[in-house]
Amino acid sequence: MKKAVLLVGVMVMALTVKAQVQHQLPKNEVKLNIFNTILIGSLELGYEHFIDQNQSLGVEVMFFDRFSYYSTTAEGRSFDASSAVISYNYYFVSDMDPSGFYLSPFLKYRGGTFEELDESGQRMETNMNSFMIGIGAGYKWVHNEKFAVGPYVNIARGFNNDVTDRFSAVEFNAGFSIGFRF
Repeated sequence: MKKAVLLVGVMVMALTVKAQVQHQLPKNEVKLNIFNTILIGSLELGYEHFIDQNQSLGVEVMFFDRFSYYSTTAEGRSFDASSAVISYNYYFVSDMDPSGFYLSPFLKYRGGTFEELDESGQRMETNMNSFMIGIGAGYKWVHNEKFAVGPYVNIARGFNNDVTDRFSAVEFNAGFSIGFRF
């Protein structure tokens, strides 16, 4: 009888210890917005550090950045801008399923210029240097806790009068990211 009680006690302790050992999820993700790379030639690279399974801090760098999806097909139009974004991301996921929706408030800084020809053929330059505040939302499918893909949309408000006069104070952006977690 003592052996049976001792065996049950050891099994309960082993299960308790096993339940306390938590599965380690990847803490980092690097990603690429493949949608905008293909569609408009913008190179958007990102990094996220996960605080826990539901929260992360992110940084993105965008080369060949443009205002929203403003067309540059007309002769003489060109963007020469880059930007950086810092974000806080909240994921609506569970222990059982790391895939899910997320919300992402962010701050963005864009530096550079936009050049175009006016009606008389004179070159006009718009200073694109601007701080923006915005929010994004998206969905990520996570496969084998290593690969993450998914669509997202962002809307931001810029604070540069030159940009507001030429384009708009509100900017829309979307994408489809491909990421690797480690």
